[in-house]
Amino acid sequence: MTSVNPYLIFDGNCEEAFNFYKKVFGGEFQVISRFKDLPPTPGMEIPEQFQNRIMHISLPISKESVLMAGDSNPAMGEVKMGDNISLSVNTESTSEADRIFSGLAAGGKITMPIAKAFWGAYF
Repeated sequence: MTSVNPYLIFDGNCEEAFNFYKKVFGGEFQVISRFKDLPPTPGMEIPEQFQNRIMHISLPISKESVLMAGDSNPAMGEVKMGDNISLSVNTESTSEADRIFSGLAAGGKITMPIAKAFWGAYF
């Protein structure tokens, strides 16, 4: 089953916001990763003051939905209100992910090509 979940981008207060969401919705974080956890990548160095920012966090809200987020990465620009919400499309296969990605990318701006990510997911 394909699912679509919100993905929020914060400007340094992601952890605070998600601790609030956890208190309201209950549950436990599925994942919490920080920028310091990234493997070294030339040209993508994260300044020391941003190392503890949240790179990715997820909180299940129900059987069908997961709230996900991260803090902005200074190497990718500033957070702008209105541009800080994305959708995460989750599929059961890489072929389905490729089909949906290709359909959504047609005529659009690709900010990151779909590929196997360092954490093991096809992202």
